[in-house]
Amino acid sequence: MIERYSRSQMKKVWNDENKFAKWLEVEIAVCEAWVKEGVVPREALPKIKMARLNLKRMEALLKETHHDMTAFLGAVADSLGEESRFIHLGLTSSDVMDTATSLQLVEASAILADDVKDLIAALGKRALEHKYTVMAGRTHGVHAEPITFGLKLALWMEEMQRNRARLAEAAKIIAVGKMSGAVGTYATVPPEVEEFACEKLGLMPAPVSNQVIQRDRHAQFMTTLAIIGGSLEKFATEIRALQKTEVREAEEPFGAGQTGSSAMPHKRNPELCERVTGIARLLRGYAVTSLENIALWHERDISHSSTERVILPDACLVLDYALSIFTSVVKGMTVFPQRMRQNMDLTRGLLFSQRVLLALIDKGLSRQAAYKLVQRNAMATWGGDGNFFDLLKADAEVAAVLPPEELEKVFDYKFYTRHVDDIFKRLGLTAAQWKSRAETGPEKLSPQSL
Repeated sequence: MIERYSRSQMKKVWNDENKFAKWLEVEIAVCEAWVKEGVVPREALPKIKMARLNLKRMEALLKETHHDMTAFLGAVADSLGEESRFIHLGLTSSDVMDTATSLQLVEASAILADDVKDLIAALGKRALEHKYTVMAGRTHGVHAEPITFGLKLALWMEEMQRNRARLAEAAKIIAVGKMSGAVGTYATVPPEVEEFACEKLGLMPAPVSNQVIQRDRHAQFMTTLAIIGGSLEKFATEIRALQKTEVREAEEPFGAGQTGSSAMPHKRNPELCERVTGIARLLRGYAVTSLENIALWHERDISHSSTERVILPDACLVLDYALSIFTSVVKGMTVFPQRMRQNMDLTRGLLFSQRVLLALIDKGLSRQAAYKLVQRNAMATWGGDGNFFDLLKADAEVAAVLPPEELEKVFDYKFYTRHVDDIFKRLGLTAAQWKSRAETGPEKLSPQSL
């Protein structure tokens, strides 16, 4: 992944040093298991544990062998001498590579889980801040009925809580190791070795495998990342829409000295949210590739291998980045309550059409008759003939059923916020609960807790 979209913590998970360190960790764990089985001499273990990999030596061997694992084993052997014969005993390349990849994915999952938690916290805080900030709810992009901006943010927060649960499940599915030999029969390495080594590594043994850990597991992980990206795209698209000049109800942060255009100095563009939108598209493409990797020939081929060298690290890197920048957007975005009120007034009271409809029905009119009365005046308002309230008050058929003093009570924004408290309580999103979270600090997820 390009440097601009890579954060240091996630880069460390996927750099070559960590990747090959994980390979060596797997090899040593298997050697420890062989010691327990009495195959490898116990006195050889201290030196085996001191094995090191010289990356430059591995690169030189790779030019000759054209095979990652044999080059790796040759470079490790240089650091051991006689004890090198016990490294990779009974194993095939995928035993080491797949198990090490699981360790990397679990490590990456813990970082992503913390990113998700940070976003949830930011959304919750801003939701409480704008709990009663009334704005136009829109369906099909058209004014519908009033909502609050806090409700919009609370909705996003709850979606991210579902994403957190999805990520935890996907991390659990991928947290498996496999040391079952060339085609998964344990012919050259017994199940006991796999069980001991996996426990040492903090993984579960795959209950059954062929030459590889089955790629439906990786596909679940990748599609989960794509779903999280889809949520971020949904949120970012909404902020982009609200930042339009004609709307301008919310705006992503714009720093001092920042520029929006090389040609037009006035521009303040939602470029962070647009970046998140683009990254979500990338994640969906990676997810499709992971689904296509499920079907391998017979006990395995390596058609998945080339793609996974790209999609696994890149997906983790770009989602980590997207979560980070969108969290900064939520924390720093400017909200314009006055503009929200002005925009609601653009439709001159039409947001109350359903309330008028229900009030007429409550007075005894049939739904069909009430609907015609309301729509008649609503369409006149839509066409620019006046204010909805005034037109209704002047409509003799409406006034005969709903006097002006009762009609006036219908046009009350507070009606639409009367259950906001109930919704926030249902989400566990109250000032007291949030204060408690702030005092205790955010919990941190370890790979084991995932």
